[in-house]
Parts: sequence; structure tokens; C-alpha cells
Amino acid sequence: MVNKKEPDFREAVNYHHGKFPPNSLDASQLLLPLSNAVAALTRYDVMLRQLRESEILLAPLRRQEAVVSSRMEGTVTTLEEVLSLEADQPDDDQGRDKNYRHEALEVLGYSRAMRTTQMKMEEGHRITEWLIRLAHQRLLWFGRGHDLNPGAYKTEQNYLADKLKKKILFVPIAPELLKEHMERLVTYLDSAPDHPLIKAAVSHIEFEALHPFNDGNGRVGRMLITLYLWQAEVISAPHFYVSEYFEENRDAYIDAMRRVSEHDEWTEWVVFFLQGLAEQAATKCSQITRIQELHAEMQTVFRDTLTSKDYLSAVNFVFEQPVFRSSRFVAATGLPKPTATRFLKLLREAGIIRIVEQGSGRRATLYAFDRLLDAVRV
Repeated sequence: MVNKKEPDFREAVNYHHGKFPPNSLDASQLLLPLSNAVAALTRYDVMLRQLRESEILLAPLRRQEAVVSSRMEGTVTTLEEVLSLEADQPDDDQGRDKNYRHEALEVLGYSRAMRTTQMKMEEGHRITEWLIRLAHQRLLWFGRGHDLNPGAYKTEQNYLADKLKKKILFVPIAPELLKEHMERLVTYLDSAPDHPLIKAAVSHIEFEALHPFNDGNGRVGRMLITLYLWQAEVISAPHFYVSEYFEENRDAYIDAMRRVSEHDEWTEWVVFFLQGLAEQAATKCSQITRIQELHAEMQTVFRDTLTSKDYLSAVNFVFEQPVFRSSRFVAATGLPKPTATRFLKLLREAGIIRIVEQGSGRRATLYAFDRLLDAVRV
């Protein structure tokens, strides 16, 4: 009889020693899903390349990816809450507002980890153990997990578990074997002759099976998918996100990982992963189209509402930061304070933005641009 107070290991699956990288992939089963994923990602990247002001228009999608990826780890917050927190945070991470929940802080950490690793790769760094540890360090900079050795590999055995039932689902590799296998994983990413999408699939499940950190493994693993696709030049910028697919298919995602280790079902996992890439590419194309259409519409609305040649700076600002303090609006747009104040008053009276929190004392008014939030929410 199992002690109800202790985790139940009876159905646990152990790490697949000696089976990475796989030599049992069935090419005949992969041909069609690989072709579909390549076609979908190519269409997505064409849209990405043609997108004017892509950093502005894709900013809310990056934030939403952080929300969804963190939600998979049990961190429940909203896009608006995260953007409200971001509106109050300086770039140096020192102003950690105690009025915000730890869940929102965790999601902000994801966004900043992604931004840091992107900057390092733009400087010429490739995906290495150092870069992976850096991403983890930035992810757990604050919020839950900040005391779990950010940037350092695990030193004790960890597990994937059903926390409600106290049932252990998977036993990752032991800490003393981790370094060798992380080196093998990075080498595979850097030099294996497999198709980049196959490598993305295989390396993701391997990373999750190694589970190298005490916390944050899922978020770092999903972040690495985007970074690797960018490194492999499958996408022209690190703006492709798959967490929504994994969340919608959470049980299948976990089962697929278990079957890789238990039954050597690498091909089935790769098929599942490629289907996710194709679905998410189509979904993100639709979202980007909605954002583009809204941006074009708002240019006309802002021009007619503000009756000023400076309307475009206001449009671009609210698309990049759809929840914002009035003080940041003044600073970021470069408008004279009286002009910026008049703009905000006109936009609020027209129902284009709304007040989330009225300003008080030295704390500026917080506004939200709901049309954009509605376009990207999951």
C-alpha cells in the first residue's frame, strides 16, 4: 500500500539513457508533416519579413507568449496585469513593485529572459550551455524560483509530477550525469545533419527529459524552440511562439514525452511537434493580420481625433505598450507634456483608451488600449 503522504512512483517513466539522438525516426511518417510545417513557417516568415515596424506590432504577441508559457507551469495571470507591471518597471529590474503579485513578476521575467538572449545572439552568440544558463538566470531573476539557484544546473534529483494526485510522471536524468548530456544536446543542435525542424523537435523533448534546472525548465525549453528556429534561419526574427499549442494539448504533450522514454516513440513525438509548428504558424499569421488591420485603422482614427502631425508617434506607442503610464507616454513619444496631455484626454474622451488607475500624487495615470489587448488574448 502506498503512503498517501509520499509521491507515487508506480507509473513513473525514467529518462531514456543511450537513445539520444534517436536513430529510429521513420522518414515515411515524417514526410508530410515536415512538408506542411515548412510551408506554414515559410508563409509566416514571408509575412514577418514584409511587416513594417515589426518590433512594434509583434510586441504584444511576445508578452502574450510569456503569459501562456508561464501558465503551463501553473502561473496564472493576465496580459493586462503583466503589461501594468511592465509599465511600472525600469529596465534595470531594480524597481520591483510590491503591489504586484509574484505571478506577474514571473511572466515579466520570461519576457526579459527572452530579450536578453535575443540581444546576446544578435551579438554573435549561438545556443550554448552558457546561453541556456543565462536565459535561466534572467528568467528567475525575481518571482517564484529566485531562490532556486538561477543559472545553475540542478544538484538534486527532480521529477515531473501530477501535483494534485502526488503522482510522479517522469524521472529526469540524474544530476551527476547532466553535464555530459547537456554537452551532447548542444553539439546535436550545432552540428547534426538533420533538418532544422526535426532538430527543434528532438532537442526540445531531450531538454525537457534532462530537466537541467531546479525550476523553470518548461519555460526555458519553449524559449529555446524560438531561438533555435531563428539561429537555424528558419525564421528571420525570434518571433514565433508555440506555447499555445502545447497548452491546448497539454495531456498529449506530457504523454508524448513519456512515450519517447518508455517506448522509443521519437517519430510520434516529432509528428506531434511538427503539427504544432504548422498550426501555430497559421494562428500567428491570423493574429498578425488582425494587428496590422487594427494598426492601419487606428492611424486614421488617431489622425482624425488628434488633428496633429504627431499622431503617428502616439499610435505606435500604444501598439508597443498597450498598458502604460501617462509619464511614460510623454517620455517615449518625445512630445511636449502639454501636447501629450491633450492627446491622452482626446483619446480617452473618444473611447480609444481607458483609465485603469487614476493618477495620485507622484503616481501617473495608468491607461489601457483595449482593442489591441482583445486582438492578442488567448
